[in-house]
Amino acid sequence: MFYVFTKKMLGKNRTRQVLLFLWILSLGLVRGQVSYSIPEEMPKGSFVGNIAQDLGLDLKRLNTGKARIYTGDDTEHISLNKDRGVLSIKERIDREALCEQTTPCALHFQIMLENPLEFYTVTVEVTDINDNPPVFRQSEMKFEINELAQTGSRFVLERANDEDVGVNGLQSYTLNPTDHFVLQLYSDPEGNKNVEMVLQKSLDREINDNLSLMLTALDGGEPQMSGTMQIQITVLDANDNAPVCSQSVYKAVVSENSPPGTILTTVSASDADQGLHGMVSYSISTKGANSMFDIDSREGVVKLIGSIDYEKQKYYQLNIQARDHGGHADVCKVMISVNDINDNKPVINIMSKSKEISEDSEKETAVAILSVQDPDSGENGKVQCFINDNIPFSLKSTSSNFFSLVTDNELDRERQKDYNITVTCTDEGVPSLSNSVTLSLHISDVNDNAPVFEKGSYEASILENNSPGLSIFAIRAQDADWNQNARISYMLEESTINGVSVSAYVSVNADNGVINALRSFDYEQIKDVQFYVKAQDGGSPPRSSNASVRIIIQDQNDNAPQMLYPVHTGSSLVAEMVPRSADVGYLVTKVVAVDVDSGQNAWLSYKLQKTTERALFEVGAQNGEIRTIRQINDKDAVKQKISVVVEDNGQPPRSATVNVNVIVADSFPDVLSEFSDFTHDKEYNDNLTFYLVLALAVVSFLFIVSIIAIFSVKCYRWRRERMCYKSNGHLPVIPYYPPLYADAGGTGTLQHVYNYEVCRTTDSRKSDLKNMRPCSQSIISLNTTGTLTLPHAHREKLIIEDSDDQVS
Repeated sequence: MFYVFTKKMLGKNRTRQVLLFLWILSLGLVRGQVSYSIPEEMPKGSFVGNIAQDLGLDLKRLNTGKARIYTGDDTEHISLNKDRGVLSIKERIDREALCEQTTPCALHFQIMLENPLEFYTVTVEVTDINDNPPVFRQSEMKFEINELAQTGSRFVLERANDEDVGVNGLQSYTLNPTDHFVLQLYSDPEGNKNVEMVLQKSLDREINDNLSLMLTALDGGEPQMSGTMQIQITVLDANDNAPVCSQSVYKAVVSENSPPGTILTTVSASDADQGLHGMVSYSISTKGANSMFDIDSREGVVKLIGSIDYEKQKYYQLNIQARDHGGHADVCKVMISVNDINDNKPVINIMSKSKEISEDSEKETAVAILSVQDPDSGENGKVQCFINDNIPFSLKSTSSNFFSLVTDNELDRERQKDYNITVTCTDEGVPSLSNSVTLSLHISDVNDNAPVFEKGSYEASILENNSPGLSIFAIRAQDADWNQNARISYMLEESTINGVSVSAYVSVNADNGVINALRSFDYEQIKDVQFYVKAQDGGSPPRSSNASVRIIIQDQNDNAPQMLYPVHTGSSLVAEMVPRSADVGYLVTKVVAVDVDSGQNAWLSYKLQKTTERALFEVGAQNGEIRTIRQINDKDAVKQKISVVVEDNGQPPRSATVNVNVIVADSFPDVLSEFSDFTHDKEYNDNLTFYLVLALAVVSFLFIVSIIAIFSVKCYRWRRERMCYKSNGHLPVIPYYPPLYADAGGTGTLQHVYNYEVCRTTDSRKSDLKNMRPCSQSIISLNTTGTLTLPHAHREKLIIEDSDDQVS
């Protein structure tokens, strides 16, 4: 059964309804109560429950008693059919309009009967259905993001709202597409699900300058409902692209004696940026070429401006620089050949060739030797050979018609492990003819690359009081070499931390670089651990590199606050004086405490341990200042004792308590007397404690001694009774002495000394003989007065009492 008092039900009408219910309850007229549960949005007239059957009422009673529904206000969602005794929906119920986000939600009303007056309580719980989809306040969000934005950048998105509750409420979000962004959900302290968009892949305006994403909010109902919002992202341009020539090498052919202004070729370069970032200008960077050639800075048209002579120079090579306004540039070459008449192409023969060469080969190492022959004669038989550009090789002519292919730069297998070298030979005929051959060359690996860490320095954090052996994080290094030369092992560089070897704190897995903690760290002793990890490959000789690692120890709340002031010692007692004329807010003293923890674990707050309605002092929650909160009157005690609790902000919090003694006085002599009273009271309390402990010890000792004595007496009596019991009740007869009959100790009628031993039987408690105690041997005599005499030092007492005076 659920009882929910909504905001509407807490009005004046609801208050009157509750008062009426309590009044009827006091009269004993409440007969019973019943509860129903219905979903919201049921159509008008829907069945709720058979109230007559559930309450055990007769249908006639409903009619004769003028049964009606009492709600306490003018709103009625449920109607009563007296003829059938059932409850039905009077009007459609919207749970969200009735209770908003309150759950559970219920309607409370009463069934009233008259003649006689009866009262029944009915509760109808309205359960939620998934009739509201998640809704965004706006249908579209726009962002402008620079294409150089760092990955991991966050963008807060609007949160959707779902009026349903529970599983029918908002549950999750989706984003489509997810090529560049992903969603990250988090909950605020109120439990609302907020969403952020996180950049996971760099943007490139040149590839896509506008992104359109769809954010979808989903609830958990059946059927599931959703709401969408369009996200439009405009990618802002940055100068992140250099001009790129459409060709790396441009070739031009010009006949000698061509007139100035002859167009040789047109160089073109493109820049993917926009605006000024994408405007390209051209210039010739070859020394001395400006006297022979010119290029249009905007169009890239290369023209002849000088006189060209085949006999002086048969070809020209121009370096053309294409530069944008951001300083980025690209260089292409223009190869200009001077035409001569020619009808035979050169023939290339490979005389010697290497299939493989080590990457650590020295410069000028020969790779191949070529022989070039041209059947033409004269100037037309002269041959020029060249290879493709941007490779670390060059073609050298060793003698007439012989060429050597040699290395002219360092080789790097990691950048390129195979080369296809194309050797092109061109004669100087008109028209010029050429021939080419391709040489395949493999570069073998040497251990010339050290392992490279992903980052030069790593930083991680770990909570103090960790478990030894805990894996903290892993570092990674890569080696551009191949096979054994690229096999990496990780190890710690020897160093010390506070005089202790770093290997006593952490270890690193040689295979995967996982760093483990070898001990439990204490933030108060060590704040961080810094060391170096070496990555070494398996080459010969091995190569290695280092990365710095810093492990930050995070604080936990494992220390309680420590009091700095006031300080109490065993030999002295400190008290603060407050004049009776002190105003409200008078500063009495200040409690000073510290916490060796850090962060919020060291944030301290102060409060009084006990407060009363007539409290005289208060303590500042943040500064620990003790001040008066009212005027001092005559009823206030002269001696005040304040207990202040200092608590940190950790989870769980830790605290400490300090007592502050305060004397309310107007003069220094009064302070001395009151301070003496403080001391005397302390000494008196100490002495009283000592005396109480001593008295307790003495009483305990006397109690134990008494118990032992009583136990001994009981044991002795028990043994005597057992002896008499074993004698089968045969007791010696005590002789009767007549009055005035005396023993004269050898001179009377009793001439001998008689000793008597008296025992009791098991039923002797009922006899007249109460108690007898044997002693040493004695003589019993009667004097002439009839009294019993014991003339000797050792006497035997015989006590005879009436049975009425017996004491068990």
